[in-house]
Amino acid sequence: MHQWQNGIRRFVMTPFQMLLRTHQWLYETTDGLIGHKLLGVPTLLLRTLGAKSGQARTSALVYLRDGEDWVVVASKGGSPTAPAWLFNLRANPEVVVQVGRQRVPVRASELSKDHARYADLWKRINEANDGRFDGYQAGTKRPIPLVVLSTRS
Repeated sequence: MHQWQNGIRRFVMTPFQMLLRTHQWLYETTDGLIGHKLLGVPTLLLRTLGAKSGQARTSALVYLRDGEDWVVVASKGGSPTAPAWLFNLRANPEVVVQVGRQRVPVRASELSKDHARYADLWKRINEANDGRFDGYQAGTKRPIPLVVLSTRS
């Protein structure tokens, strides 16, 4: 593939990417009235601050509920690079999640594959998403971390 083709691919969205962006737009525009389970899996809005810019950023992410916590996967569709929201969380782990219409302040904790809870949480969120995350992990050499979002007290 030529270098200019890689550049074009960054700006041309696939139909799936368009669907995801439309989903997030609906979720945000309706302030959670539409979007929580629109695509058949529970989705939250993760509200972070840009690590470099300091600007507010929002990402729609599927999640697993684990007791009082929410668990998300930093997969970026199996990309060799981590999603920007993970860098934002590393710089500022105090963030807000929106689930439906409810906004909750949380603290983010990154779990690597060697963490005691990782295997169980990975299995549960992967199964809830029809094995999608195993497919993403198989497509990249980067170990995909989980992020636990815990209610701040």
